[in-house]
Amino acid sequence: MSQDYHDGQRAFQDRFDTRRLADRLAESTRDFIGPEHKAFIEQVDMFFMATANQAGWPECSYKGGAPGFVRVVDELTIAFPLYEGNGMYLSSGNLAVSGKVGLLFVDLEGGTRLRMSGEARVAGDDPLLPTYPGAQLVVRVRVREIFANCRRYVHRYRLVERSRFVPDAQGEAPVPDWKRDPWFDGALPADDRALDPSRPSAPSIPEF
Repeated sequence: MSQDYHDGQRAFQDRFDTRRLADRLAESTRDFIGPEHKAFIEQVDMFFMATANQAGWPECSYKGGAPGFVRVVDELTIAFPLYEGNGMYLSSGNLAVSGKVGLLFVDLEGGTRLRMSGEARVAGDDPLLPTYPGAQLVVRVRVREIFANCRRYVHRYRLVERSRFVPDAQGEAPVPDWKRDPWFDGALPADDRALDPSRPSAPSIPEF
């Protein structure tokens, strides 16, 4: 499978004389998940996801979890959980409307990057949901294109600490302390764990 370049992309390729290079790189694009892709995907603990709303405006979000939270179901499909967030449901709502999604997996210690695009389905009754303690929804993505990217500009980072808010094996996690700010009084869901004073909280500063 090769990239289906549109006129805008071709114009820049021709401007900088990279059409031949682009065509050569497109030869590595696949429409299935190979063993090397599977090994990389199933060891990551984070990725970036791009979706688009009804008006076509893009949204980009970060998704994190324990290593292995993204699973390769078969050579055409991956699955991952959506945990409780800020209640806006931007990504899941976009997926429910359009289903088109772009994923970027990055190993920030080694620099490896893998890009995937496909058709997504988000569900609250997916059979995998019970295997993701603490998850609200499960997303399945059927791959359209998958290919590796040059690692040249990836800055190298070292893992300091994985997020304490990733649910444990029992689905438990501390309450983000911003939910207990008086500004959110009356705005939280009726069953939100933050309303239970016996549950521990932890610092989690929201967007500025």
